[in-house]
Amino acid sequence: MSSASNTPFPPAAKLDRLADAITFLPATTEAKVLRDALGRFATGVTVITTAGPHGHQGMTVNSFASVSLEPPLVMWCPARASTRHGLFTGARHWSVHVLGVEQLEVSQRFTRGGGGFDGLRIELTPEGIPVLPGTSARFDCATYACHEAGDHSVMIGQVLRATTGGPGDHLLVFAAVEIRQLSAG
Repeated sequence: MSSASNTPFPPAAKLDRLADAITFLPATTEAKVLRDALGRFATGVTVITTAGPHGHQGMTVNSFASVSLEPPLVMWCPARASTRHGLFTGARHWSVHVLGVEQLEVSQRFTRGGGGFDGLRIELTPEGIPVLPGTSARFDCATYACHEAGDHSVMIGQVLRATTGGPGDHLLVFAAVEIRQLSAG
């Protein structure tokens, strides 16, 4: 146990002051304040891919999480305002690619106005879903459920296959409203 002078956390009195400083009511505060507060929680950066009537599609997402081990379920949340929302919520299969730090450019390809799959070497899952090579982890999924939730949908997928990269991977993370590197050690 470390002494109070070596602890990385502020004293309890300061924690109370910080909690009061970031308290807000979402209905009466600008969305930016809510986004800034949510940005205090670091998440991984993923690209979700699927196949659609107009070819391969992908979307950069940071709302990915584990749901269950039995059965193996994961989730992510596409924005309902996205032009790709209906394609993903109607998809029978999709793949989640957890990106490493060297894949910042890949994450940018699948944001609004990015280059998408142009010029990328891809492979297909047995279900015909495009997969990106060299990711830190990949989860090939079948849609298990889809729920409307405010301005997003909650996509739950049953994991058909999981693939992981090497133990020395450095993950790409989204925190404080920007993408950063998470270093090992």
